Amino acid sequence: MSHCRRRCKRQLTKVARYFYHFLMGTLSQDSVEDDFELSTVCHRPESMDKLQEQTKFTKKELQVLYRGFKNECPSGVVNEENFKTIYSQFFPQGDSSMYAHFLFEAFDTNKNGSVSFEDFVFGLSIILRGTINDRLNWAFNLYDLNKDGCITKEEMFDIMKSIYDMMGKYTYPSMQDDAPREHVESFFQKMDRNKDGVVTIEEFIESCKKDENIMQSMQLFDNVI
Repeated sequence: MSHCRRRCKRQLTKVARYFYHFLMGTLSQDSVEDDFELSTVCHRPESMDKLQEQTKFTKKELQVLYRGFKNECPSGVVNEENFKTIYSQFFPQGDSSMYAHFLFEAFDTNKNGSVSFEDFVFGLSIILRGTINDRLNWAFNLYDLNKDGCITKEEMFDIMKSIYDMMGKYTYPSMQDDAPREHVESFFQKMDRNKDGVVTIEEFIESCKKDENIMQSMQLFDNVI
């Protein structure tokens, strides 16, 4: 494997790891490796100049990201099943399939069943270079599974359960089966300010901004690429 390819894979792996910790509001030094195959439908991305205008990446950064994406996605797109295969190699100790499904849905903004390089960098541009509000809006959209503008306890439980499943018993051997539900109850106690049983985008953003762990996690993104 060439030095350039190894560098690109490290960049993409760091993005995935930091994105996970951002959503969880926690930090760690886990190391992961990825090697995967992707879709067979050919796709040619927009010009780098246009993508530079539409994102907050420099042309050089886009070229680095594209090399990594193209080396592992020769077709230029990835479908959900292959996306799950990718993510399963980030977290081999657990079952990441459901969390990867939620993440894929968030990146697949066109809802056409595939994620292109454009989809990938548009999402990363928000996650890595967006304002605090941009990033929190993106995270809220991930949690708001039915896209009705609020997060219910069941939606949050589905996300939390998928995260605990992904981390696996080997990571948290003493974790109780009701841990995801307890996490959800804690989440709602903090964020559901008017106690109406749902969390709005305003409540979500306000509460996250007051959480020191989440804010520290988000600050790491400035130096990921």
